[in-house]
Amino acid sequence: MDAVRHELPLYSGPIVDAHHHFWDGEGHHHPWLAPGRAIPFRYGDYSAIKRAYLPQHYRADAAGHRVVGTVLVEAEWQPDDPLGETRFVETLATATGLPNAMVAQVWLDRSDVADVVAAQARFPRVRGLRHKPGGPAHPDEVGSCRTSMSDEIWRRGFALLEAHGLVFDLQTPWWNLREAVVLARDFPRTTIVLDHAGLPGDRAPATLEAWRAAMSEFADCPNVRVKISGLGIRGRLWRVEDNRRVVLETIATFGAARCMFASNFPVDSLCGSFDTIYTGFKTIVAHLPGEQQADLFHGTACRTYLSALDDRLPAEVARGDEETQ
Repeated sequence: MDAVRHELPLYSGPIVDAHHHFWDGEGHHHPWLAPGRAIPFRYGDYSAIKRAYLPQHYRADAAGHRVVGTVLVEAEWQPDDPLGETRFVETLATATGLPNAMVAQVWLDRSDVADVVAAQARFPRVRGLRHKPGGPAHPDEVGSCRTSMSDEIWRRGFALLEAHGLVFDLQTPWWNLREAVVLARDFPRTTIVLDHAGLPGDRAPATLEAWRAAMSEFADCPNVRVKISGLGIRGRLWRVEDNRRVVLETIATFGAARCMFASNFPVDSLCGSFDTIYTGFKTIVAHLPGEQQADLFHGTACRTYLSALDDRLPAEVARGDEETQ
């Protein structure tokens, strides 16, 4: 069966990378990237990404794939300056054409949240916000503590997104998705995009069965979408064999029209090259109908993050297309 899959033509259409980051490498603005600083990280040692990662580096990594647009996601810029990263990214985008859209930082439980949400929404490329909700760090901890998704102050901040037409990027592991279901049902007019396929973990059969059940319940909410990204496994290089089941089950659960592929670069450069990851995605879904592949690589991300941008979008996307061929 694998041999048949590999003989199928791989997707060659346009790509919108729905999740990546830029930073200057100095560590002054992203505390977790500062020299000598180390945080618990799912991939282990991350010192290799403590370097500048800017549009020119991204374009070099993405060469050979038809990337026509990208969505940058906040990368935990210093928390006392939530607008600082947005200004940095807008400057980069004006100068280089990348990124085309941004998911910016917010702290939903702070007293200034209304002002920050409104200010972020005024930036031309900001299409969404992210605030990781924390909570149980292991399935066994569920029930002993809650995530911020169940906190009333945090939820009042979350309620502000609808008025500004902003998407919410949710990064939380699968065992916290029951709280996410409640959030999605309570705020049905706000689109929630689950980052990194709910972090499916070590691929042990029992883990995958529990992950699948949680993802299925979440997928029942019509206002949710999912990024298939961040699938690396600690201590292992990115392999199709490790990720085929996660990719295909995510698509089967949510439908291609609610799924989007993303690189999570430069973070996932710890697991494999851009080419390895995107050729892996293309290989895994080569048997799917062409319209589904187009949604996965381009359409869903466009509908989620790019379609509401102003008239400059087509020129920026075209420029990005020319430069990454």
